[in-house]
Amino acid sequence: MSEPGRLHPLALMVGVGLMVGITLQPQWLTTPAGEADHLAALLMLHAMATGLVNGVGFRPRHSLPKLVLGRPVLWLSLLAGLARLASLHGLF
Repeated sequence: MSEPGRLHPLALMVGVGLMVGITLQPQWLTTPAGEADHLAALLMLHAMATGLVNGVGFRPRHSLPKLVLGRPVLWLSLLAGLARLASLHGLF
């Protein structure tokens, strides 16, 4: 039997924050023309799921879930999603 994982408050806050934010303001994931931006949605929802998984302390044993749900991937997908949204809305 494996040891229980530790809670990671920052990852959990990112996951819950994205969950609430995207639920209340889904237009954040749209283009300026009002169409859904699927790449931004994919990146931000992946960051949300990874934040929730890591935040509650879940540790995958197999290599593929570790690769997809690892904490470094949380920050990469969050930064890539924010960069995508910034470029869509002309912030850089």
